[in-house]
Amino acid sequence: MDAIIRFNQSIMTSQIPLSLYIHLPWCIRKCPYCDFNSHQADTIIPELAYIDCLIKDLQSDLKNYTNQRPLHSIFIGGGTPSLFSANAIAKLLNAVDRDWGIASNTEITMEANPGTAEQQRFIDYYYAGVNRLSLGVQSFSNDKLQALGRIHSGDEAKTAIQMARNAGFSNINLDLMCGLPGQSVAQGLADLQQAIAQQPTHISWYQLTIEPNTIFYKKPPPLPNDNVIFSLQQQGEHLLAKNHYQQYEISAYARPGQQCQHNLNYWQFGDYLGIGAGAHG
Repeated sequence: MDAIIRFNQSIMTSQIPLSLYIHLPWCIRKCPYCDFNSHQADTIIPELAYIDCLIKDLQSDLKNYTNQRPLHSIFIGGGTPSLFSANAIAKLLNAVDRDWGIASNTEITMEANPGTAEQQRFIDYYYAGVNRLSLGVQSFSNDKLQALGRIHSGDEAKTAIQMARNAGFSNINLDLMCGLPGQSVAQGLADLQQAIAQQPTHISWYQLTIEPNTIFYKKPPPLPNDNVIFSLQQQGEHLLAKNHYQQYEISAYARPGQQCQHNLNYWQFGDYLGIGAGAHG
């Protein structure tokens, strides 16, 4: 009976997509709204030592959980992964390919902060194997960015998007927040319109929420009331749909056929491994 159960479990899991989430926890500065496992990098990041630990973590998981299933997607999140050198990212992806195997059509996303954008660095990430870039824009308004503790300006965000395109990235997500301190409906829609004008393949548009253990929780900023948020959400969804961004989960909007495969695997109850300081699987 036990053998039959194991056989049936093997059949079932072999049909479920399996993704990999990789967590790189360092940031230049901790944002006042962030409750993620992220830490300000006060000194030089021990990136190669950390990559070696990630590889050992992956090898341990591969022995126990994969059932030799192919890799569906990879997502490198943070923190700020773009603080890591392209050589470190290449070493990591090469190890994943060696130990697991990365198909030519595997979606490989990496988060990047516009404040750390460099043209050559983006080129090197692309040639290291990253094929989808997620830029943490959050807003194009300088005063809102300052209120959020971000290290980039609106113009620098636009420059980073162009750098990504120049580097070869055709699949680009923009993270954009709404319901920001003192934000009106008109300001929120103007932010969203600027994001749409950049013509990304994907927009993650989500409301600022105040989480415990953050600076904003201890010192709450003046946020828009519920009526403003509701109006902004309704009008924003209409604006996104009008510009051919289809909503496929709570805060994700994509051009046709450009949904994030890693996101979809979560939402469709696929399996995923997590390696790194704040990852789980």
